[in-house]
Amino acid sequence: MVFSKKGCRRSEIVLDFLCKESYDLRDFVALITFLRSPDGCPWDQVQTHESIRRNFLEETYEACEAIDAGDTAHLKEELGDVLMQVLFHTDIERAAGHFDIDDVADAACKKLVCRHPHVFRRDEPDVPDWDTIKQRERAQTTTAEAMDSVARSLPALWRCEKIQAKAAKTGFEWPDTDAALDKVEEETRELREAVASCNADAVAEELGDLLFAAVKVARFAGVDPEQAAHAACEKFIRRFAAMEAAAADSGVPLEQRTLAQMQPLWQQAKQTAGAHNKGKKSAQQ
Repeated sequence: MVFSKKGCRRSEIVLDFLCKESYDLRDFVALITFLRSPDGCPWDQVQTHESIRRNFLEETYEACEAIDAGDTAHLKEELGDVLMQVLFHTDIERAAGHFDIDDVADAACKKLVCRHPHVFRRDEPDVPDWDTIKQRERAQTTTAEAMDSVARSLPALWRCEKIQAKAAKTGFEWPDTDAALDKVEEETRELREAVASCNADAVAEELGDLLFAAVKVARFAGVDPEQAAHAACEKFIRRFAAMEAAAADSGVPLEQRTLAQMQPLWQQAKQTAGAHNKGKKSAQQ
């Protein structure tokens, strides 16, 4: 890769990042390589996989927020940030002599072809089970091995859901939602006992069991537990904001009220939000 400061001439790939009117993927790869080179940016030069791991997660979540908001322009920007992370991590490995972006693309394409035999092989017209294909690729012979391969860096509720789904394929599953709810009640009782014992380790264990059981109910109901938890957070923020505003309007802020004095404002906020949601549903029908 050659970098020129004089113009936009191309001899194989000659780039000038100062005068180009538009850029393509090759430019992006070259730019990351240049920024990490001795003539590039001091900060970029010293980064490692570990130092920018959180950045990767943050950019991915921001792209998800753009999807949820239906904001196409914002999604384009955030996908660029995610791609930058991919290229950055890849360039770290390229510099170490392990692989480059072409190797990444090669492996991804081979994986997609392998996982679509119904498209690329005429002797297998039926759509395959992806989990089965992945287990074969990873030489996994047991369901437990497949469970253990679910990324530990996933959000916890999401990981619970994926592990439970793998167990269910073996038939290890509650028969219906009522049975799953009974398990939630059982775990709630055990959590109360752990709290009463003042044993922090027991509380942590039983709380984890309760959350795991709640995810099982979500699966039976066809609800994404992560999205349900996020929706609960958003609902709480809206109600708290309404309560806080009502308290300020009355001249007595929340900080100067007891919990008992806050409760009427909280109930009012819930009722107001409930009426607003009913109005939105009626307008949509």
